[in-house]
Amino acid sequence: MNPVEKFRAECLDEIAAFGADRDIAAKTNEWISLANKGKYSYHFEFLGRPVIQYPQDMVAVQELIWSIKPDLIVETGIAHGGSLVMSAGMLALLDYCDAAGAAFDPRQSRRRVVGIDIDIRPHNRAAIEAHPLAHKIELIQGSSIDPAVVETVRKMASGHETVLVLLDSNHTHDHVLAELEAYAPLTSRGSYCVVFDTIIETLPSDMFQDRPWSHGDNPRTAVHEFLKRLAEEGRTASDGTPLDLVIDKTIENKLLITVAPDGYLRRR
Repeated sequence: MNPVEKFRAECLDEIAAFGADRDIAAKTNEWISLANKGKYSYHFEFLGRPVIQYPQDMVAVQELIWSIKPDLIVETGIAHGGSLVMSAGMLALLDYCDAAGAAFDPRQSRRRVVGIDIDIRPHNRAAIEAHPLAHKIELIQGSSIDPAVVETVRKMASGHETVLVLLDSNHTHDHVLAELEAYAPLTSRGSYCVVFDTIIETLPSDMFQDRPWSHGDNPRTAVHEFLKRLAEEGRTASDGTPLDLVIDKTIENKLLITVAPDGYLRRR
């Protein structure tokens, strides 16, 4: 085992230990509950655009993009556009690396991120479209579960080889379950469908008094219902083969602080 392999093996052992440590889990949940009262996730940016996300999950997503090397990222939920810009930036870096190693013109790259939101506010659209990475971003305004929107995205995805899916819009059980039915089949083998804000199930219920989601009605319940459907009924992926998704606990055990417990779904 070379030094790099040895380091990574040690990290895996340490991550597994984190996952088994109930004391760390309890203290992490306590910290998250306290931090969320101050809207912790609203205070970060990526290349000038706000990202309503935990920085730990931002790190996890960039690791996935580097590892998977997708040529299409599908994101539901846009807000200020920071997540789209981060995805576009990572895709541009992949283009840069390809250009450094071969006769490749980044201007001919097919790598794109498509963002879907029911309400792209004019000031956010203007800022996204004015960003230097706008050429990597496609915006779709409409409900992510509208059949016409779903069909548009499916047609866009049909020309791409490796697709990563990030779901972060309306957090009710029914909406997320419908998103999973629509977009999880686009996930390429070895890639991920990431469902954010599954943490709602374990946060104090008084945090969601002005929201249509809460305990028992949130992304985490939708994830488990969808995985149950996969096990009992099966689903066909867009490539024509059976869709097989599994929760990757290694990612959340590594992050400790994440909005997506049970939400990192890897396609086998």
